[in-house]
Amino acid sequence: MSAAAPSDQPLRLGIAGLGTVGIGVVKIVQRHAEMLAMRAGRPVEITAICARDRKKNRDADLSGFAWEDDAVALATREDVDVFVELIGGDQGPAKDATEAAIRAGKDVVTANKALLAHHGQALAELAEAEGRVIRYEAAVAGGIPVIKALTEGLAGNGIRRVMGVMNGTCNYILTRMEDAGLPYDTVFEEARQLGYLEADPQLDVGGIDAGHKLAILSAIAFGTQVSFSTVTLEGIGRISIDDIRRAGDMGYKIKLLGVAQMTRRGLEQRMTPCLVPASSPLGQLTGGTNMVVLEGDAVGQIVLRGAGAGEGPTASAVMGDVMDIARGLRLPTFGQPATSLTQVTPAMAPAPAPYYLRLQLADKPGALAKVATVLGESGVSISRMRQYGHADTAAPVLIVTHKATREAIDFAIAQLPATRVVEGEPVAIRIEEL
Repeated sequence: MSAAAPSDQPLRLGIAGLGTVGIGVVKIVQRHAEMLAMRAGRPVEITAICARDRKKNRDADLSGFAWEDDAVALATREDVDVFVELIGGDQGPAKDATEAAIRAGKDVVTANKALLAHHGQALAELAEAEGRVIRYEAAVAGGIPVIKALTEGLAGNGIRRVMGVMNGTCNYILTRMEDAGLPYDTVFEEARQLGYLEADPQLDVGGIDAGHKLAILSAIAFGTQVSFSTVTLEGIGRISIDDIRRAGDMGYKIKLLGVAQMTRRGLEQRMTPCLVPASSPLGQLTGGTNMVVLEGDAVGQIVLRGAGAGEGPTASAVMGDVMDIARGLRLPTFGQPATSLTQVTPAMAPAPAPYYLRLQLADKPGALAKVATVLGESGVSISRMRQYGHADTAAPVLIVTHKATREAIDFAIAQLPATRVVEGEPVAIRIEEL
C-alpha cells in the first residue's frame, strides 16, 4: 500500500463511543482544526457520532454532529470516511461495526486491544482484501507511539525482544505497596476507589489487558499471526509486601512485565511478575506510567516511556492514526501483508533465567545445606543468598539463582517439603535480564 496525494476534500470521521477517549478526540478536533488541516494537507472533521446515551453530559459541544444510536449504522454512513471505534470489547457492537465499516469501504481507527488480540488476523485479512487500513496506536500503551516505532521507524530491524510494563494500574499498585509499605489487598481497594480498575479487575491485575497488548506487539515484531491464547499470564495478586521489600534489599524491583522473543523453541510470550534491576529504566518506572523496550539487531535497545492511559494521551494516539490516514499513509495492519504472517509455534517453556526464591527456613542444624542439596540435585545453582533474623522458629532466606529453567525451579520446590526444614510455600519469581 502506498501514500496518496493530499486532497482539499475533508477527511470525515464517525466516532463510535463517547467515553473518556471519544470525548478527548472530539476536543482535539475542535480545538486544533486549523493546525490539523495544515499538518494533514486537508481538513479533518467529525460528521457523525454514536453512543448509548444521548442525554449524558459529556462536557463537549456535540450539537454539530449527526447522531446514530447504532454503531453499524454509523459505520456505513456515506458521509463517513474513517470509522473511529472507541466502544471496546472483542465481540458485539465493536466487532460488528468494525467489520461493517471495512465492507462499506471505510478505513478504521481503533483503541480496542481486545478486538485485535482475538480477531486481529481475520480483520487484517478483511481490510487488506477490501483495500482498507486499520490503525490502532491507541490500543497499546496509550500515548506511547510504539506501533509506529515497530511498523515504521524500526522496519529495517530484525526484532530480538519486546518487553515492557504495559498496565499502569498494576504498576501503580506495586509502586504504592512499596512506597507506603501497604499489603496488596489494601492498595487494590485504594485503586478501585480511585477508579483505576476495570469493571472486571482481573483484566488489570490478572494481566489480561497487558497480555492483549503484548500479543499485538509480538505479531508486528516477529511477523506472526496474533496469538493471545499462547501468552502465558500471571497476575500480581500473589505479590506480597515482603517480596517487594526483600527484592529491594537484593537490588531489584517487582514489575508485571511483558516479554516476547522468538527462540529456537518457538515464540515466547509472557506477561508475568518479574524482578528487574532497580537501577534499570524499568526498575525506576513509578506510578501509572507505561514503558516499552524494543531491541533490534541494527538499532540495539530503545526505550519508550509515557502515559499509558487517560483522555489526553489515548486521544492523542487516535489522532496520530487519523492524521496518517489524512496524509495518505497506508500500511498493512501488522506491518506486512496479513496473508504472509506465519502461524505461531509457541515455546513450550520460557528461556532459562535467574530466579529469586524466598523460603521460610526452620531453625535447625544443617537446614541451609539440605536446601542447597535439593537445589543442586535439581540443576539449580545458587548465585547469592541472604538470611534475615528469626521470627519465632523460622527465618526468611532469599536466594538468587544462576540461570535455570522454570521446570528445574518447580521440580526443586516440589522436593523441598521432604527436607522438613522449609515452612510454608516457597515463592519463586523470574529475574529478567536487561
